[in-house]
Amino acid sequence: MDQKQTIQNLLSDQREYFEQGNTLEIDFRLEQLKKLKQAIVQFEAKFFDALFQDLRKSNFEAYATEVGIVLDEISNMIRHLKKWSKPQKVKTNLLNFGSKSVIYNDPYGVSLIISPWNYPFQLQISPLIGAIAGGNTAICKPSELSKSTSRVIAEMINTTFDPNHVAVVEGGIETNQELLAQDFDFIFFTGSVPVGKIVMEAAAKNLTPVVLELGGKSPAIVTKDADLDSSARKLAFGKCLNAGQICIAPDYLLVEKEVKDPLIAKLIFYIKKHLGDDPLSNPDYGKLINQRNFDRVKRYLSNGKVVYGGEVDEDKLLIAPTIIDEVTLDDPIMQEEIFGPLLPVMTFDSLDQAIDIVHKNKNPLALYLFTRSKRTRDRIMKSIPAGGGCVNDVLMHVANPNLPFGGIKSSGIGRYHGKSSFETFSNKKGMVIAGPVENKLRYPPYRNKIKLVRKIMK
Repeated sequence: MDQKQTIQNLLSDQREYFEQGNTLEIDFRLEQLKKLKQAIVQFEAKFFDALFQDLRKSNFEAYATEVGIVLDEISNMIRHLKKWSKPQKVKTNLLNFGSKSVIYNDPYGVSLIISPWNYPFQLQISPLIGAIAGGNTAICKPSELSKSTSRVIAEMINTTFDPNHVAVVEGGIETNQELLAQDFDFIFFTGSVPVGKIVMEAAAKNLTPVVLELGGKSPAIVTKDADLDSSARKLAFGKCLNAGQICIAPDYLLVEKEVKDPLIAKLIFYIKKHLGDDPLSNPDYGKLINQRNFDRVKRYLSNGKVVYGGEVDEDKLLIAPTIIDEVTLDDPIMQEEIFGPLLPVMTFDSLDQAIDIVHKNKNPLALYLFTRSKRTRDRIMKSIPAGGGCVNDVLMHVANPNLPFGGIKSSGIGRYHGKSSFETFSNKKGMVIAGPVENKLRYPPYRNKIKLVRKIMK
């Protein structure tokens, strides 16, 4: 049987399983979430090995940013699912006097979850939590670029779930194309903007709702009143983690001109403190995913002036943490998301100038601001649309399941994590339940009823 037929059969089996009502009961969903949590714990060592093979992630980084963060999210979902899933009563207007108004959370049906290679475990399993909690079935498609992790995900899912409920399909671009040609009830995609457009176009043919978690150029703005030492320590961490291959990594640095030099000096200090004088030999420092991405990031080294780093090891696909000064908006490094351990530096003289620079790379997935001023914070928050972010920190908003995570326009559509995951994978069905008292105002003959309607509906 060819893959096309296999995918069609799997989709058909999952749709039948869903339509039989197998996923509707909350107790069933909770049981499946608990099974998933137990399976992750059992497969932890295999995921550690796979993540090291794919991205050279240390066990600490693999747990903190992949396994642990997902376990925390499952626990949060298990604690709150019964409450979140209950029908919600809302106020009824005068025109519906005597009735009740209720919002029901319905599952969509058969969902498709396509995940990327940079966080191959977290970004596959995290949306799966929402799909299960919402009462959907799911077909998971891990990235073929992180092949070791993809294999372990497939093994874990196949030994834990009924394939009619949750299944994994592995493969490359052709597999994605075949999956996207099917009529799913919901599609969740994490990846690049160009591929996100392809997913959205494919979904439009069947009017399938989608969530797109994309990326963009996320700025880190540092004002002269910021705590430079703390700012540098956090920025060094945020840019070096996973060798900069993070959709919410600080993509470029905007620093007030008079503190640029001391901030760069502190950045260099903390990179050395965290990773030593030779980061390429440090076991806590990751590699680029493949030759194509290594070559792409390496080309940026010719932009601006390298003031620190720049060393590469092509055999091991390693690029040292690198600070690049004297960068302009016209340089290639400022034209697309870097997705690597390079930090270009630009300066500004006023907040207006900083805001204008960010607007030229609009709709960032993340926004990072370092300042002690509430007035500055309020101004930046009001002036720069972004998916989310931090003030005086980096990355950590993604670790809080109580915060919705997602982008805006070119950086993404839709939100997930915590309650937002349940809501994303649920259709909010608004219903009016008529009572014994009937409002007969709506029935003809209307005569002079418009006067009364004006009073009710004004």
